[in-house]
Amino acid sequence: MKMGTALIYDEEMTNYKLLWVDPACKIEVPERLTVSHEALVKSGLADRCVSVPVREATDADILLVHSEEYLEAVKKTPYMTLEDLKEFTLQYGDVYFHPNIYHCAKLAAGAALQLVDSVMTGKVRNGMALVRPPGHHSMRSAANGFCVFNNVAIAARYAKQKYGVKRVLIVDWDIHHGQGVQYCFEDDPSVLYFSWHRYEHQKFWPQLRESDFDSVGKERGAGFNINVPWNKVGMQNRDYLSVFCHLLLPVAYEFCPDLVLVCAGFDSAIGDPEGEMCATPDIFAHLTHLLMNLAGGKLCAVLEGGYNLTSLAQSVCQTVQTLLGDPAPRPANLYGPCTSALESLHCARSAHRQYWSCLKHAADLPSSDISTKRIKLAEEEENTEDKGEEKKSAEEKVWPEPPRRVTPAVRAAVVLPDGVACPDGCKHFGSSEDIPPLMVDNLKENFLEDVEDSDASSTLSSLIALVEKMIKNEICSGLALVHDVSMAMKSVVQYAASALRNRVLVVCVGDGKVPSHITEDGETVVVQFSDKESDEQMCKYYIPVCLKKGLSDVSGFIQAVLGLLLPLGYEYNPSLVLLVRMSDNGLSESVWLQLTGLLQGLAQGHMLVLMQEAEEACVGPTASSLLGDPAPSLGQLLAPPPEDVESVESLRHRLKADWKLLQTTAQDT
Repeated sequence: MKMGTALIYDEEMTNYKLLWVDPACKIEVPERLTVSHEALVKSGLADRCVSVPVREATDADILLVHSEEYLEAVKKTPYMTLEDLKEFTLQYGDVYFHPNIYHCAKLAAGAALQLVDSVMTGKVRNGMALVRPPGHHSMRSAANGFCVFNNVAIAARYAKQKYGVKRVLIVDWDIHHGQGVQYCFEDDPSVLYFSWHRYEHQKFWPQLRESDFDSVGKERGAGFNINVPWNKVGMQNRDYLSVFCHLLLPVAYEFCPDLVLVCAGFDSAIGDPEGEMCATPDIFAHLTHLLMNLAGGKLCAVLEGGYNLTSLAQSVCQTVQTLLGDPAPRPANLYGPCTSALESLHCARSAHRQYWSCLKHAADLPSSDISTKRIKLAEEEENTEDKGEEKKSAEEKVWPEPPRRVTPAVRAAVVLPDGVACPDGCKHFGSSEDIPPLMVDNLKENFLEDVEDSDASSTLSSLIALVEKMIKNEICSGLALVHDVSMAMKSVVQYAASALRNRVLVVCVGDGKVPSHITEDGETVVVQFSDKESDEQMCKYYIPVCLKKGLSDVSGFIQAVLGLLLPLGYEYNPSLVLLVRMSDNGLSESVWLQLTGLLQGLAQGHMLVLMQEAEEACVGPTASSLLGDPAPSLGQLLAPPPEDVESVESLRHRLKADWKLLQTTAQDT
């Protein structure tokens, strides 16, 4: 598959607007598209993308989702008078028509199909379509919520029909429920639809009972429709990440999609008058990254909502930059989810546990007095503030501009023994010109005094010099084959934590010995995956994960990574990740590459991989992952062994007081 990210945009889709006064529709303006594209151009991201021309969707394309009667009715709108358009609009909800909107709607749907074509034929790896009108509210025979044709639903059916795609994951992070997508696929087990949305106990538009957590799909599609209703405004980055780690990702990995489609609505970002949420634009870099190892990297993002022109443009840039492969920025202040978010997460996990083996351990549905499915009359009447003032205050929120994401000139460097070839695309690190002599002397005196072997001393000096360049953001990531991973681990951690004052997350895979003292200062967290009980005592900073069936069991390992390691890693927010592969760990190559890919979302991608010299065969695939190649698919996962589930759940319960992102119910707080 070729590298590259497609960008699909055509100014023609700005050529319609509201022609009469309608307070509900006035926020859907052409500038939504122009500011998004201009931001990509100004930042230089547009030039880095592969520009793909749009095309109009054909009648056959549109009829994959919509009725012929509805299509024929919309076809007449270019010839209607203003009064006719007003009258035509009245039969639908919160939408408007314009003489040019039919043409633009065909371009929007066609753009989504062009993106699918580009990704499925391997011309690009992934991409984003900036389109207007949006699509996810549009139903079989009705326009709705600014949407005329359901762009993403059409794209999903098109991918299945044209390319034989067996399973499609649709992730809808727009702040409104995409009921049109849900209705289209609610009885279809080949399409997994996930949506989080502002709900407020059915008080927020579109005010549908079927937007609640217990609408799980129908008949054969039961379990393939996941709704996470937000019952309060003000959700933050922590709440979004919690739902990804504890619900969406475990189910998505078990489902194993062949294609990921994103209803990329950015009204879920801070400052939006519709969403009134507090998630900052940089969170979309992380959400995008977490989806990029699914489906072999085949990801298509299609613009939906977003009505604060500042946060919209910033969020689009964060998404596209991540699709291009740039490391995500370090997240800030990721502590525990709020009580309302945990309640919604709890309910959604409980509603789906009968359908997904990864959720079998989810807690029972909460009792009716706290359930999001119930709300007291007093609570319904509680909020009496003027809604216009609320929206005004949302728009007036101030947030820092996302930090500039500077990608190092060197994506990956390697420290290898003589005779081991340097993988294509990597920099060979460790020659004398890379390390100043004075630095070598200083390292030997202060950090390598116990190392007597000159070759080992030279290798460890190279490693520590490499870490320093990574911390300075001159090199993004690194890989080293070493004779003694324990000694290398100790030296790197000691240098990074004491000399550079950096937080280090150490992830060990296998049964090797972890130096016990490296977590004593609280600057280092160690998570060790093994099939043996650890001799070391578990504490906040040393977390042994014992998988009794061994690391060769894919399901058990992946669920531990998603539900334990990732939340903990995001909350800890290290400046360096040290991934240590012990010998004879039993991990398959594809699972190892998934782990490598997922962990690159932390620490701005600054990850050093240590492997024993005997693991030479793993150098090439690992280097490819560090260079941005997506991990291979794991296939549909079987149920994890009950003893491993029990072990990981027990560990999570013991750790949740120290690590708040491990909480999955309001009772955990």
